[in-house]
Amino acid sequence: MDSKEVQLLKRALERQKKARFQAEKILEQKSKELYDTTHHLKEANAKLENLLNEKTSELDGVFINIIDPYVVMDLHFNVINMNVSAKDFLGYDNGLEDLNLAQLVHKDFMTYTAESMQSLLEIGVLKNYRAKIIIKGGITKWVQINASLIYDTNKKPIAAQGILRDITQEMEIKELLSEQRKQLDIIVENSPLGIVLTDNGKIIKANATTTNLLGFTEQELKTMHVKDISAAENTEESLKLVKQMNAGELDKFSVIKKYRKKNGSELLAKTLVSAVKNNKGETDYQVALIEDITKQREAEERLNVEREKYSSIIANMNLGLIEVDNDDVIQMVNQSFTAMSGFQEDELVGKKAADVLKVKDDNIIQEKTAKRLSGSSDSYEVEVLNKNGEVKHWLISGAPRYDSDNDVIGSIGIHLDITNQKSLELQKEVLLKELENSNKGLQEYAHIVSHDLKSPLRSISALATWIQEDYSDVLDENGQQNLQLMQEKVAAMDKLIHGILEYSTTNSSTMDVSEVNLNEVVKAVGDSIYIPDHVKLTIPESLPTIFADNTKMHQLFQNIIGNAVVHIEREEGLVQVLFKETASHWCFSIKDNGVGIPKEYHKKIFEIFQSIGHNERSTGIGLSIVKKIIDRYGGEVWLDSEVGVGTEFHFTLDKNICAKKIS
Repeated sequence: MDSKEVQLLKRALERQKKARFQAEKILEQKSKELYDTTHHLKEANAKLENLLNEKTSELDGVFINIIDPYVVMDLHFNVINMNVSAKDFLGYDNGLEDLNLAQLVHKDFMTYTAESMQSLLEIGVLKNYRAKIIIKGGITKWVQINASLIYDTNKKPIAAQGILRDITQEMEIKELLSEQRKQLDIIVENSPLGIVLTDNGKIIKANATTTNLLGFTEQELKTMHVKDISAAENTEESLKLVKQMNAGELDKFSVIKKYRKKNGSELLAKTLVSAVKNNKGETDYQVALIEDITKQREAEERLNVEREKYSSIIANMNLGLIEVDNDDVIQMVNQSFTAMSGFQEDELVGKKAADVLKVKDDNIIQEKTAKRLSGSSDSYEVEVLNKNGEVKHWLISGAPRYDSDNDVIGSIGIHLDITNQKSLELQKEVLLKELENSNKGLQEYAHIVSHDLKSPLRSISALATWIQEDYSDVLDENGQQNLQLMQEKVAAMDKLIHGILEYSTTNSSTMDVSEVNLNEVVKAVGDSIYIPDHVKLTIPESLPTIFADNTKMHQLFQNIIGNAVVHIEREEGLVQVLFKETASHWCFSIKDNGVGIPKEYHKKIFEIFQSIGHNERSTGIGLSIVKKIIDRYGGEVWLDSEVGVGTEFHFTLDKNICAKKIS
């Protein structure tokens, strides 16, 4: 290698050393910049953590005694701090494990949560955020959150804080109440009666039956006043009743009204108007129940016409009259009989009645003829064919005909054409059968509705019990009292439903009739109901044994005696069951020395849902059941009472009904 090449290599090596030195210098500079940046970030993070710790400490001091769960998180939902209530509720401890609240949100509320967080960042506060979350163990809870941002000294948001409230029970109760409202809406919408809700005559709601009856849509009705579509038969009386209701003197009244349909025609309806009052006793709305009685009124008018027609016939002796001898040969007929039979007089007289008049049952005529010969009189019905072959029903009153020697020489018959009445009777039988089926269906419906209504009540009762048990250490005395009050209201509703069911079945068409010893009934009642220690129940006289439904008798005495024993405020209370009998009735009295009943309530208390005072245990149904049972047994019920002295209930039972089976 010559010196020239050596020089070239030396220069190349020198350039390489310079380049390497330059690169090391650049690398050292960049490393220093990276170190400075890292150090700066550590300082910033430390400041942020210190600031958050300061804020959290401050907030811990403020919220340490908060019962509700309290959480502090960064702006990415990572939990920074939480109180004991939050740890207990969520099942997580941020001191032991990382927790991101976004992971707890139910999938159905992800979008809503993102929108709520954006609103929090923009406004600075978040009020009444409600959503489902999944806490530890996979348990679903409803929560309501009120949150606000936490700012640093430069007013820059660095975190968020919020208070959670468990509203799971509240939401479940709302769902139950919503379901009950739906059930009530179904009942109202499927009611056979038109139901209209009004405010000072302005229609605000109407059910489907009303729209079907009148032809107007609900929206059309909502634009109307009651007087636009109806007018009372007795306008003066109706205005008087409305005025009394508006003055608070009347809770309900019934009137007959004519309603205008959309097509211009009219219908006649019995209208029951009831006031809906608020807790101040002021009338907020009126509810009208509309029962179409157009056909009923037309039927009554037709029956009245029929009655007037037949009354006129009887008054003018316009009855079919026929005389026959002992051989059944017709001796005489009147004009009315010829009109009834369709035969002329010369076609009847001198002919045997059995040959001309075609009676469906010949045996009955032969039987009645034999009775006439023996001197007997009676009435009976026959089915005959007139001259035109039309089927007719006649009511015949037959009597023997005597000669001057008082010998029977034949018979005389007075005939009434009852074809139309017979047709009405057949229609009545069909209607009664339909009514019987309808009543049976309504009783079954009452049992179903009773069960469906009791089911959510039991759920509410259970939920209230769980809340009381699970949060006994959280709820204050007022909360405990509210839960107890809820239980009492549920029990009252259950008792009311049971009473309505008993009331709906009191008039069941059949009864289990047997011999009933009323002494045993009263004793069983005394053993089954609550009688305060200061009250004594006695039977001074032995009670009779009657033929009746044992359950109904138990209900009868239990409702009256039970009503008596709970209204005695004396130190020594006495309830006596007294008895006497008349020729036609068993007469009973149940006497007490209680608070007494004001005279204005003596009739009202026998109406359903009517009670005296504000007794939470009274459903207002018991005495209405008493009246229905007594009506069923042909009796009457009334009372004598003096306030502060006592009350004596009197009722009677028909001895004839109580001596045989009834249906």
